[in-house]
Amino acid sequence: MKKPLVGTLFALLLFGAAAAPAAAETRSPQQTRPAVKAVDFAGTVALSNCSGSVVRTPHSQPGDPALVLSNGHCLESGFPAPGQVVVDQPSSRTFGLLNSAGTKVATLRASKIAYATMTDTDASLYQLTSTYAQIQTAHGIKALELSATRPAQGTAIKVVSGYWKRIYTCAIDGFAYRLKEGAWTWKDSVRYTSACKTIGGTSGSPVIDTATGKVVAVNNTGNEDGARCTDNNPCEVDESGNVTVRKGINYGQQTYGFVACLGAGSKLDLSRPGCALPRP
Repeated sequence: MKKPLVGTLFALLLFGAAAAPAAAETRSPQQTRPAVKAVDFAGTVALSNCSGSVVRTPHSQPGDPALVLSNGHCLESGFPAPGQVVVDQPSSRTFGLLNSAGTKVATLRASKIAYATMTDTDASLYQLTSTYAQIQTAHGIKALELSATRPAQGTAIKVVSGYWKRIYTCAIDGFAYRLKEGAWTWKDSVRYTSACKTIGGTSGSPVIDTATGKVVAVNNTGNEDGARCTDNNPCEVDESGNVTVRKGINYGQQTYGFVACLGAGSKLDLSRPGCALPRP
């Protein structure tokens, strides 16, 4: 996981620290390419050990409590066990809010962990003490919007790390029917093309569709050593049970499923029609 994993956090942070933070990567324009939304650090956050972003659904209102998206394995309480789903747990965790240049402009505080799991997906949603309107009024920063639809193969994406203040540019190479890493298994994971060489500390980064500017996934893991289905070395398992190992390739978990589960007031309701997130 991109990460930390128990017992390897400090090694990962040291490895990541050796990589110079970079500004958004650029590519030469081509007339055949679709219009590209400007993607920067505005709305991303830095956690103590991971990355994240302030997110909203297409139906969120300015007065709703804001939400922060990250990974389930980034929880301050440690990794959720396989099959464990955390809902409505008090939290006072803080997040460093970044502006478009990657400068910290505020400290946001959680009121609770609205949802977190490492079963089927690897995601967490924190509810904040601030509303979307309060954040925008005080800091001029809008929340990133969660796409309500499944992304397509070939979609141009950027993985935006608030922890490292670094943006990775690549595309969706395809999808893993099942992605297995150690004790955990995730469904329909996004596989990146090789250009997104994410590192420890990029866990929880929003994966943004550059054509729409919307969040389509949350960055979570990659195969580091070429090992098979072990911690730090996820493997892909197809419908027939065939296993594929892709050394050096990284992955994210789709986020469109959260949209159907979030109602008025940023309230998570796992019984809402169309909500298929794992339940406690």
